[in-house]
Amino acid sequence: MTKSKKWTIWGATALLAIIIGTISIMSKVEADGGSTPGSVDDPLVTKAYVDAAVEKLVKQELEKGGSVGGGGSAAIEVVTVPWGSKLIVAEGGEMIVRSGKAIAYSAEADGLSDLTDGIDIKPGKPVGNNHLILNPRGDRGIEADPKQANGLIVLVRGKYTLQQ
Repeated sequence: MTKSKKWTIWGATALLAIIIGTISIMSKVEADGGSTPGSVDDPLVTKAYVDAAVEKLVKQELEKGGSVGGGGSAAIEVVTVPWGSKLIVAEGGEMIVRSGKAIAYSAEADGLSDLTDGIDIKPGKPVGNNHLILNPRGDRGIEADPKQANGLIVLVRGKYTLQQ
């Protein structure tokens, strides 16, 4: 091999190495260039900062008076139903009979939804104690079983009225 061919091969190899090196350096610079940790593009935050920011947003939403899930009261109220009275719960209201024997009341043929057993309780049929009862619609409710002399103690969620 002649001396000029050796220099040509060496020159071509050196030029190729320089091009490959330049390309790899440029791609590394482009990949790292835009997002330095802690910069505006890639901020570093602590858990405490995130917790404080979330707490602030939750307080703002609560001060607006917004409710999660939409209207109605989420509070459960203990109601004593005297014997001979009816507890009428508004649509979507919930009841749990805690003491006494209750029967379902409805002006229509349809009754109450027993969510514990997954059944429909027809008017005049017994309502189980400690069962979650839902009034699906209309003025429906419960009353004390006429075979007993005591009233009822019921947990109620939603609007209700006591009728004689």
